[in-house]
Amino acid sequence: MVIVVGNPANTNCLTASKSAPSIPKENFSCLTRLDHNRAKAQIALKLGVISDDVKNVIIWGNHSSTQYPDVNHAKVKLQGKEVGVYEALKDDSWLKGEFITTVQQRGAAVIKARKLSSAMSAAKAICDHVRDIWFGTPEGEFVSMGIISDGNSYGIPDDLLYSFPVTIKDKTWKVVEGLPINDFSREKMDLTAKELAEEKETAFEFLASA
Repeated sequence: MVIVVGNPANTNCLTASKSAPSIPKENFSCLTRLDHNRAKAQIALKLGVISDDVKNVIIWGNHSSTQYPDVNHAKVKLQGKEVGVYEALKDDSWLKGEFITTVQQRGAAVIKARKLSSAMSAAKAICDHVRDIWFGTPEGEFVSMGIISDGNSYGIPDDLLYSFPVTIKDKTWKVVEGLPINDFSREKMDLTAKELAEEKETAFEFLASA
């Protein structure tokens, strides 16, 4: 398994995969778990619960400010019952506005406040990422991971390194299929795919001329 963390993580991961054709593409992934953990934390803070009570948030796309943190399919445990995040929060404008931009820009905000990056949060996210590859995801839960987009069912072009919701079993990831995508999500998912396609083109042009 090859896990890429250094930015631009998605495009670096794709470049690494292309440079090592003897290693299966599926063995390459990049870290979007830090964003995933941040999205869970924002929801937990808003609802006054712990992060572990929130599950199935999704980070779609690039580990950049175009990423799309999506909680349309997320659940939260409240008073012992699992409830949809939208239903629990009853604050659609926050979920479609400030929540998304907070998660998208969290890394920059931490650097601005501390004059240092969030190295410990990234280290924790790497541990989470590796643990789930090794031991698998819990039943009924999925996590976010940047993986090769080939053959996905969400209309994302092939040959991009894109973050999807995945389940993991026997050290093999599988994209969660069949999640309904509304128009708001579609637009955000396509926007981050477009950025990744542009990054890929720039990177490959550079490599070709090097």
